Amino acid sequence: MDERLSVGDMMNGAPYSVGEDETPLMAWEVAERSGQRHVPVVRRDGRCAGVLDRAELAVVCADPAVTLSGRRVRDLVCGRRTVTVHPEESAVRAAAVMAEGNVDALPVTDPRGRLTGLLTAQDYVAAAAGLHRPSASAREAPHVRATLPGLPPRRREREIGIPIP
Repeated sequence: MDERLSVGDMMNGAPYSVGEDETPLMAWEVAERSGQRHVPVVRRDGRCAGVLDRAELAVVCADPAVTLSGRRVRDLVCGRRTVTVHPEESAVRAAAVMAEGNVDALPVTDPRGRLTGLLTAQDYVAAAAGLHRPSASAREAPHVRATLPGLPPRRREREIGIPIP
C-alpha cells in the first residue's frame, strides 16, 4: 500500500448516519437502504458516538417489537470506547489502529470529534485491488448525509436473491 495515501484519500466522505435518539429499527433501515455495512451514530452536536454494524443490528432487531420501540441506538454504543482517526492521518497508521482494535470500520472525525467520514476494511480491499477512486465528497467540506432523505427505496428480496429480515 502506498504509504502516502491518507485516510481522507480512502474514506467514504459522506456516510449515511443515524442520530443517537433513533431506534435500532431506523438504524437497520438506513443500513439496508444505503447498502452500508456500518452505520455511524452521531450525537446532537455532530460528534461521533460510535459505529454499529449490520450483524449487530440484525441481532438487536430480532427482539420483540415491544422491546425495540423503547430502545435507542445511544444505548447500543453507550460505554464503548470509540477509536477515531483524522482525514490527514496515514492510511497505514489507520490500518494498524483497525488491526489493534479488531474493528473493520473507523469513524473519521475532525479535531472537535465531529464525524466527517467512515473508513472501512472494504476501502482497503478496494485500494489494494486498484479499484478505489477518491470521490469528490471526500475532498469537499466535511458533512454527514441525512438519515433517510435521498436513500434509494428498499430492495426487494427477489431483486437481490437473498432474504431480508
